[in-house]
Amino acid sequence: MRVHCLFHVPFEGLGTIEEWLSQKDATVSVTRFFEPFDPADLPAPEGLDLLIVMGGPMSVNDETIHPWLTAEIDCIRRVIKADKAVLGVCLGAQLIAKAMGARIYPNPEKEIGWWPIEAVSNEANNGSGASCDPFQFPPSLPV
Repeated sequence: MRVHCLFHVPFEGLGTIEEWLSQKDATVSVTRFFEPFDPADLPAPEGLDLLIVMGGPMSVNDETIHPWLTAEIDCIRRVIKADKAVLGVCLGAQLIAKAMGARIYPNPEKEIGWWPIEAVSNEANNGSGASCDPFQFPPSLPV
C-alpha cells in the first residue's frame, strides 16, 4: 500500500495510524507544510492508495496566512477525483470537506476529546452485505 501523509504542525504524528500502516507493510511518504516545500512535490493521485491529512490549529479558511492550503486542497480534490482513499483527522476532515465544495465555519460547541460516531448508511456494501471497501469500520466507534 502506498500512503502519503500531510502534516501541518511539527508536534503531531500519526499516533495509532502508524501502527496500522506498519501492519499493512505500507510505504509511507510525507509532506510537512511547516517546512519549506514546493507544491510540485505533492503526490500525483496515480502513485497513491491512501492519502492521510492530519490536523493542526489553523483554520481551513486561512489561505492568506497559510498559502500552502490552496495547493493542499487542490491535491486532496485530485486524489478524491481519482477515486483514491482519503482519511482526514480534525483539520484534515475540514480540508476534505472544503476540497469537495462544503462551506467550513466555526461550530458553536467545542468538540474536544472522544465522541461516539455511528454509521448512518449501508452504501459502502451496495446492499450486498459484503464490503467492497478495504477500510471496514464497525457500526459505532468512539473517535
